[in-house]
Amino acid sequence: MSQTIHETADYINKKTADFQPEIGIILGTGLGGLVEEIDVAFSLMYPNIPNFPISTLEFHSGKLIFGTLNGKRVVAMQGRLHYYEGYNMQQITFPVRVMKELGIKYLFVSNAAGSLNPDFKKGDLMVIDDHINLQLESPLRGRNDAEMGPRFPDMSEPYNRKLIADALAIAEKDGITCHKGVYVSVTGPNLETRAEYKYLRIIGGDAVGMSTVPEVIVANHMSLPVFAISVLTDEGFPEVLHPFSLEDILETARIAEPKMTKILSQLISRL
Repeated sequence: MSQTIHETADYINKKTADFQPEIGIILGTGLGGLVEEIDVAFSLMYPNIPNFPISTLEFHSGKLIFGTLNGKRVVAMQGRLHYYEGYNMQQITFPVRVMKELGIKYLFVSNAAGSLNPDFKKGDLMVIDDHINLQLESPLRGRNDAEMGPRFPDMSEPYNRKLIADALAIAEKDGITCHKGVYVSVTGPNLETRAEYKYLRIIGGDAVGMSTVPEVIVANHMSLPVFAISVLTDEGFPEVLHPFSLEDILETARIAEPKMTKILSQLISRL
């Protein structure tokens, strides 16, 4: 894998005049609007990048965007990859390893998720404090490359506590409803049954989604501090569960996105 990562990073460096980003950003479903805040210097389509997986979702644009945000050099994935698309965990997390090779010092992740906590409502934000991984395999499965990280990486603080505290302070200052909670990662792509939503809440989940955790595991493997935030686009409360549509989820994400963008933008400016 090391050779493939170096090959991809070398290609990107040539196309971006050795633009060295400080911060990597992964933008989740319906949450690509942060790109509008970036002073874009370079933009590369995934299909044109050697070894780079291609997003198969029509609502994920599949661009790697380089530029400045509040004076910080960033690289943003406008369109992420999911296990349910048919990729393996190494492919899903390959872009994170490439961004690390390009020079990032922090990883920021966003996603759309379903609320499991009755106190967390549709349209609210949730800073991820911890997670429960119910994906089928780990992205670290297989032979370990000691140059990337240890065989058994510690996960006692998968999300950076200072960044969490700063984000919650920004939200409170700006009057944004933003909770702190535990994210449960499942494979998808189907949504959950009533019994499954109940189970996920019983085991400690505040929100459920189909992404994020693989990338966070790999970031921790490489000693990258992580900040992650969810836009709660639906409510998985068994007692009042009703059918959701993708259109509803995307519309809720669109409405809530400016609040998330404000938090991320201000948080990045503090680094």
